[in-house]
Amino acid sequence: MKVVIKVENISKRYNLGEVGTGTLSRDINAWWARMKGKENPNLKVTETEKSGYENTFHQALSNISFNVNEGDVLGIIGKNGAGKSTLLKILSRVTTPSSGQFKVKGRIASLLEVGTGFHPDLTGRENVFLNGAILGMRKSEIRSKFDEIIEFSGVEKFIDTPVKRYSSGMYVRLAFAVAAHLEPEILIVDEVLAVGDLEFQKKCLGKMKDVSEQGRTVLFVSHNMNAMQQLCSRGILISKGSLEMDADINTVVNHYIGLAKTGAANISEFARRGNKAISFTDFYITDSGLNKVDRVMMKDDLFVNLLMKAKEEVRQLDVSFTIRNAFGEAITHVQNMDNDFIIPVNQEDYFFRIRLKDILFVPGTYFISIWAGNSTEAYDCIDNCMSFEVLNNPDLNRLIYPHNIRVFQNSQWEIAAGA
Repeated sequence: MKVVIKVENISKRYNLGEVGTGTLSRDINAWWARMKGKENPNLKVTETEKSGYENTFHQALSNISFNVNEGDVLGIIGKNGAGKSTLLKILSRVTTPSSGQFKVKGRIASLLEVGTGFHPDLTGRENVFLNGAILGMRKSEIRSKFDEIIEFSGVEKFIDTPVKRYSSGMYVRLAFAVAAHLEPEILIVDEVLAVGDLEFQKKCLGKMKDVSEQGRTVLFVSHNMNAMQQLCSRGILISKGSLEMDADINTVVNHYIGLAKTGAANISEFARRGNKAISFTDFYITDSGLNKVDRVMMKDDLFVNLLMKAKEEVRQLDVSFTIRNAFGEAITHVQNMDNDFIIPVNQEDYFFRIRLKDILFVPGTYFISIWAGNSTEAYDCIDNCMSFEVLNNPDLNRLIYPHNIRVFQNSQWEIAAGA
């Protein structure tokens, strides 16, 4: 097989905090003082020499190596912050590696972030031609594909409107249509498809499948493990900037799901977002007997227990959680306002017990992400902080569930009179 992407010991390191002083002359003064062994003249009164010169770094990627053959559909899997997007930006030549090298044979079309490669002041039509020109296509080639691009994107009504007035969904629709239809040898797609609606996501996955069947190469990043398994034949798992696994997609997905299930053991180990005005101090799952559990039978009740502490007064507090399956698909979303339950804001400590009645998720592993905040800001958010397994209930008389079914609906059948 012909190798079209060869990555050899790629590493990427970013400086954290302030880089430079803001002006060239101040940077030169600081450099000259350092060369002379003198104090940095730009230091503030409260700063020490160490804090003025010391730099902090973040190692986004560390010695990544792999090959991609022509016609491969490679899924890149990993947690948020693992380094997936950094790797794609390097391969797309948006940024350069700190060390290592890579070789790419063929024309690359990338869909990395909403609006990438689009000029906001140009119309949709003009941006189509701009992207084609960047890919090295002739104007006649772009014209031959133009109608197909517009039809696929579904933004024909707004094609002569500047894209700065597009919604994020419209941006993604047009950007993907351009990237997929201008016939690149290599198509790189980051998880921006999550912005589009469900119908368009299905169209995108179908188009990527068509592209791969034409012998072109696809690199795909997504948290939707089901889409990964449908589209990709091979996967790589990136963890904390390092390549942890390179194997067939099912092996990699199952390994990743296993890692997510064992997860962090301590609340301090979870990545969190929010201003921490109110924060979660504990969370766990119990059964109807209030025993802590990590598995439940279909049709049983499940209780989600959330403990929180307030550090400052807030004007409003709402709490919610999302349950996702092992493929990253959201199965349900629960919030206090579902039952018009108003949470008082004059307390220091909170303990919520939320009952989910008659669980009818199909057998499998599920993950819970929790959120606290108000209509304008988040206090605390923790993704996939709890997991549980749903077991089949023999009383349902159902041994097999189709692989694409997520929730079981109990039903009663009868032969109606007059049939």
